[in-house]
Amino acid sequence: MNSFYTEEELKNLGLKSYGKNVLISKKCSIYGAKDIELSDNVRIDDFCVLSGKIKIGKYVHVAAHCALYAGDVGIEIDDFSGLSGRCSLYAISDDYSGDYLIGPCVPDSMRHVISGKVILKKYSIIGAASVILPNVTIGEGAAVGANSTVTKSLGDWGIYIGSPAKWIKTRNKNLIEYAKKLEVENEL
Repeated sequence: MNSFYTEEELKNLGLKSYGKNVLISKKCSIYGAKDIELSDNVRIDDFCVLSGKIKIGKYVHVAAHCALYAGDVGIEIDDFSGLSGRCSLYAISDDYSGDYLIGPCVPDSMRHVISGKVILKKYSIIGAASVILPNVTIGEGAAVGANSTVTKSLGDWGIYIGSPAKWIKTRNKNLIEYAKKLEVENEL
């Protein structure tokens, strides 16, 4: 038994669009498939949750147990980026201040939902068990260390760790050449 959807099964999921060589685990939970766009060479592993307006570029891996809560504002993951296991991306979140009630079972008039698009730019990587909160852009080539919490946008080509995530050093850009080589090889 294949643990990923077949091409025919992918068609029946009702995704907005998907490219070539897309692998989605049959154990992935998908909510709002009509708002999800996947490019070429995307792999989404077991026990992931995809919910809301999501756009994923080419050569992106979403490892097991990741959750993408995009709501209407959206999550975008650009080319050659990835999420390690157990990452959570929130484009929407309740206000935890105590000034409001929380959760989807409470009337909207008694809640304050914080929302803002989450963007992972090209070549970014998010380490295992990290959390990205609403209205955050992860800069091109940025790497977020395991167990980090990102509350504010991060600059390009930095390595960030901690809770909240802080810059520790510059990331090497050699991977850009590998990506170019891979794209040229796949055009042949």
